Amino acid sequence: MVNADAEAAEELALQLRYYGYEVEVFNQLDKFCAAILQIPNAIVLMEIEFPDDEMAGIRVMEEIQRELTQPAQVIFISVHDGLDYRLGAVRAGGLAYFTKPFNPVELISQLDLITASQIQDSFRILLVDDNPTILAYNAAVLERAGMTVKAVTGPAQLLETLNGFNPDLILMDLYMPGCNGIELAKVIRQMEGFIAIPIVYLSSENDFNTQREAMSLGGDDFLVKPVFSRQLISAVTLRVMRARSLRALMVHDGLTGLLNHTAIKEELVREVVRSDRLNTPLSYAMVDIDFIKKVNDLHGHAAGDRVIKSLARLLKQRLRGTDTVGRYGGEEFAVIMNDTDATSAAKVIDEIRHVFSRLLHLSQDEEFSVSFSCGIADLEHFPDAAKLSEAAEQALFHAKQRGRNKVVVNSGD
Repeated sequence: MVNADAEAAEELALQLRYYGYEVEVFNQLDKFCAAILQIPNAIVLMEIEFPDDEMAGIRVMEEIQRELTQPAQVIFISVHDGLDYRLGAVRAGGLAYFTKPFNPVELISQLDLITASQIQDSFRILLVDDNPTILAYNAAVLERAGMTVKAVTGPAQLLETLNGFNPDLILMDLYMPGCNGIELAKVIRQMEGFIAIPIVYLSSENDFNTQREAMSLGGDDFLVKPVFSRQLISAVTLRVMRARSLRALMVHDGLTGLLNHTAIKEELVREVVRSDRLNTPLSYAMVDIDFIKKVNDLHGHAAGDRVIKSLARLLKQRLRGTDTVGRYGGEEFAVIMNDTDATSAAKVIDEIRHVFSRLLHLSQDEEFSVSFSCGIADLEHFPDAAKLSEAAEQALFHAKQRGRNKVVVNSGD
């Protein structure tokens, strides 16, 4: 973060740190210029105006971009909204532009978009072909493109691999000994969880009617051998991206991007089964934003939505990657914490509660803060998903009764 106003910079940096971002503040341009050359992958929050030059931030970034082998990722911040400033920012490599005053949550949302694109999971591709040479070639092509590949030589291996690997796409030979690709696609489509998985056929078959029949019976695309590496990568990438987008729309909440009500309940059932099988602890937390109706009444529903999004983002960033967060409904959230007992879960959620209560939200130049209440139960005291969910809701009710802004554990006493 580069800003001549040390106090304002530190205040914004504090808000970003609450969301898990590491922030280094520079009040002088020369010190920043030396630092960015050492850590060129850092995201730069650049203030445009400095005391001696109204466009110093833009000029400095233009010079730095010329020195770097890969362009720096820059977000510009300014009091000006004119075209000359915005054009200058774009020409200096700006990915986004914020005009003061702005809501820190909107800036954090932009940072999340940038960082999410950097850590996206690699595509998981399952290859099925009885020809070892073709199998090895296609696997090498896709792995060089950054995809995770599992290669099997027959139908029996395919069924064994499906559940454990959970592929984004199946690339399958149309003709195999003992079982053709069309028959195998029908089998896959009858398996729960794989009804919508993209299946792409590979074959030397170039007859249009055969291709059409193959795709009408469970397939999504048809590639004729030999397939050039660029064509293979392109076909797989487009299909996986489309499938991931459709899947996200089906199971994720539109406002927060978290799992929706149905998806988080289904995930709880799966995690309970897993924990029972492995004999490991599991905790379930219900989180409810305090007095959201008052926020909506005083500041408008748009402000209320921003508060909901800010808590969703905070939960995702403060919890482990193995934890699962969903929007249960309205201002309620559900959190599944595997390998965690209720006492440990309460400690983690209480730290998040403390941070959230200190976040500042902006509405029409007015700042306000919000808190949340939470109820927690674990699998040790409540042996199935239904009882676990009910116990967490009871604990949440007690947290509200005790004055809100609290975390309460239901131990079954």
